Amino acid sequence: MRFSYFFYRSLPSDSLVYLKTLSKSVCLLLVLCVLLGSSSADNVYEMEEFLKREYSLTKPYQGLGSSSSSHWDLMGNAMVTPDHVRLTPDLQSRQGAVWSRIPCYLRDWELQVQFKVHGEGKKNFHGDGVAFWLTKERMQNGPVFGNMNLFTGLGVFVDTYTNEDKNRERVYPYVSAMLGNGTLSYDHERDGRPTEIGGCTAMVRNVNHDTFLLIRYIRSRLTIMTDVDGHREWRDCADISGVRLPLGFYFGATSITGDLSDNHDLISMKLYELTVDKTKEELEQEEEEEVTVPRVDNMQQFIVVELEEGMSGVQYAVTALFSLMGLGVLAAIGLMAYGRWKEKSRKRFY
Repeated sequence: MRFSYFFYRSLPSDSLVYLKTLSKSVCLLLVLCVLLGSSSADNVYEMEEFLKREYSLTKPYQGLGSSSSSHWDLMGNAMVTPDHVRLTPDLQSRQGAVWSRIPCYLRDWELQVQFKVHGEGKKNFHGDGVAFWLTKERMQNGPVFGNMNLFTGLGVFVDTYTNEDKNRERVYPYVSAMLGNGTLSYDHERDGRPTEIGGCTAMVRNVNHDTFLLIRYIRSRLTIMTDVDGHREWRDCADISGVRLPLGFYFGATSITGDLSDNHDLISMKLYELTVDKTKEELEQEEEEEVTVPRVDNMQQFIVVELEEGMSGVQYAVTALFSLMGLGVLAAIGLMAYGRWKEKSRKRFY
């Protein structure tokens, strides 16, 4: 203390002011660090607090299986290991899936997925990819990354092979999102472009670090982010507002291989319920508005496609048949009226 006293007394006044200012700044910085540290800890706690385990799939995968207490179903060629759920092995013509048994009634949520795509195939000789779902239907085999076409709900696809883009206008692997309403068809030959609502390039195949995908749905806004560079930070991929998703749909993950193949491994799916401060008007609107069919409010292309593809071939045939029947009835009525008019004309003539 005595040394410090003589030290300060020997300094010029300007230096003394500077040191006092510096000491105050250091103290302030330490206080901020403590506050930020406690805030970060609180955020982690809140995220753990709202982890919905009934909708999540993590090691050692005890909730996956055929028992009555299981929350998830296994399907197709999918196989459980201590480290991952292998949806498809690196073999041709395989498909596998996991589907939640419990419908989701959360309005605001965030899904974090850890997965791995790897195999022996060289560049452009691997496929096809993996998909993550929130749909009305579940446990249905099909051509859309192992799920049915004409689905109802949300599909997020990690497409590792390009079918149409031979000129490399788009770099693959590519993450894309599609909202299905039960009538929209995923065009596999065009890599789903006609019905895509957002996407980005994500180099996920044969990397030596963990790869993650984040799907967030909050206040009718769909956000997709990726962490595939090994930097442990999220990067923006897609952001779509005005997305309307019904409640009571099922989460799932599927994969498929054809002539080309890869290992598609699901390591974890963690669903978090997000708590959002909403106005009274927003809460009343949520209660009044019951969304039954998925849609995007502000995307005209989606509406056009929906209208164009909203009527199936059978519906067209039935509509045409009833139209012809209607024309026939009108023609018959017209002929009858003409006959009566002609008969009356003859009577008046005589």
